[in-house]
Amino acid sequence: MIRLWGVVALVVAAAALIAVAILGPWGWYIPAIIVAALAGVGVFDLLQHRHSVLRNYPVVGHMRFLLEAIRPELQQYFIERNFDGRPYDRDVRTLIYERAKGTSAELSFGTERDIDSDGYEYLVHSTAPVDPTPRPHRVRIGGPDCRQPYDMALLNVSAMSFGALSGNALRALNNGAKKGGFAHDTGEGGITPYHLGGADLVWEIGSGYFGTRTTDGHFDPVQFADKAAIDQVRCISIKLSQGAKPGIGGVLPATKVSPEIARYRGIPAGEKCVSPASHSAFSTPRELVGFVARLRELGNGKPVGFKFCLGSRVDVLAICKAMLDEDITPDFIIVDGSEGGTAAAPLEYEDHVGLPLTDGLMTLHNALVGTGLRGRIRIGAGGKVATGNDIVRRLIQGADFTNAARAMMMATGCIQSQRCHTNRCPVGVATQDPRRARALDVDDKSERVFRYQHATVDEAMRLMASMGVEHPSQLSPHMLRKRISVTRQRSYAEIYEWLGLGQLIDDTPESWVEDWTSADADSFAPAGFVTVR
Repeated sequence: MIRLWGVVALVVAAAALIAVAILGPWGWYIPAIIVAALAGVGVFDLLQHRHSVLRNYPVVGHMRFLLEAIRPELQQYFIERNFDGRPYDRDVRTLIYERAKGTSAELSFGTERDIDSDGYEYLVHSTAPVDPTPRPHRVRIGGPDCRQPYDMALLNVSAMSFGALSGNALRALNNGAKKGGFAHDTGEGGITPYHLGGADLVWEIGSGYFGTRTTDGHFDPVQFADKAAIDQVRCISIKLSQGAKPGIGGVLPATKVSPEIARYRGIPAGEKCVSPASHSAFSTPRELVGFVARLRELGNGKPVGFKFCLGSRVDVLAICKAMLDEDITPDFIIVDGSEGGTAAAPLEYEDHVGLPLTDGLMTLHNALVGTGLRGRIRIGAGGKVATGNDIVRRLIQGADFTNAARAMMMATGCIQSQRCHTNRCPVGVATQDPRRARALDVDDKSERVFRYQHATVDEAMRLMASMGVEHPSQLSPHMLRKRISVTRQRSYAEIYEWLGLGQLIDDTPESWVEDWTSADADSFAPAGFVTVR
């Protein structure tokens, strides 16, 4: 009843002010218009049926929605501490921005982090550190069947498609990668002119086969061979799954499928674009490695690998068994941790599906070592890689090189507004709105991408030198330690299991026996799977 009388009072006041404005001085028009507008809002709030808050609290109830709308900004800029923001805290974001701008990224007065908390990790420095090597380390990608090996940088641009990012953002990333000599992954949306600025490309092919698909959505070998021959394409990566949403495909709404995106993806314009959950070109581990060999041959011997977010250890071992049976190995495998997140994904998948990068990376590394395949395959790691210590940690855990997506976005100006899926990115990075995208200055942001990658890799090399290491191959699990209680900390060599070369075949450890036995080169069926008749 109170709310009704409040609105009635507004209506009466508005009528009175309008009458005064008509009959009296013109200065009364402004308050009359304001009160009339509030009265109109109040009447609408009472009559609408969508929001209970507004029906009970007309006019003033809108304050609740206003505060909710600006809550992320209030949290990020005024409430959260430097070290507890998510997904990237203030310290890390500031580090990326300052390195991208070429300004000092040093701090004073000591760490703000709780170094006594469970899970805190640190690198072990040497009493006799060495001088950093003058040139950044690179990793040779190319197994025994590869005829055009590629030397990969320690940090590269992870997979982000045109459609997810604006054309200007991709041009900035590509130009920066060209200047810095590191690789740029195209994402599954296909190769576009925005990727062809001269940088080395990792061409990612997802289950939608965008850019190399038939009219019915299957893999087209003729288109593939034509595009794989492009000079900038240095590696081909088959996307099995991604960390943000492992186990499902993707949908690009019809409204976002512009003629330009449709042309590069090889799909009809203005129609919903569906990326299936699984590939149609293969359905078993044996068929997967056969597809790898087929792409390598069609690509004239360029390195071919695949990317996935690990779930079941049985899947990994099944792929290893297929490699052994067929004597076919990919040139590289990229592990995408579940903490990865440039793709729009349901909350349940972002929070509760897939292995984090640490677990997935060490699982794959151990499986390849245990089957004697590690020397033929290089491992990439992606999932919140942003700083020099991130690179070194992942190398210790089993990676040969790393990829970054969100950190590279921040180098181009991303402010972590977390509106990537709305097409309303405030800085023109993750949007297809030309008015927003034009705000991103390609020349300036290209330099920032280059400076960020260069400074971060340099810091990783300096960290390794501080640890007494001249080459990444000298890193060991003993050099990374984790606090496991208030009074105890242990090295990764002590906490985790590390298999010996060929151990899964020669003398399978008890902890691996069940998964090794369950793994089938002809099936991706999960452990414990029972067919329903």
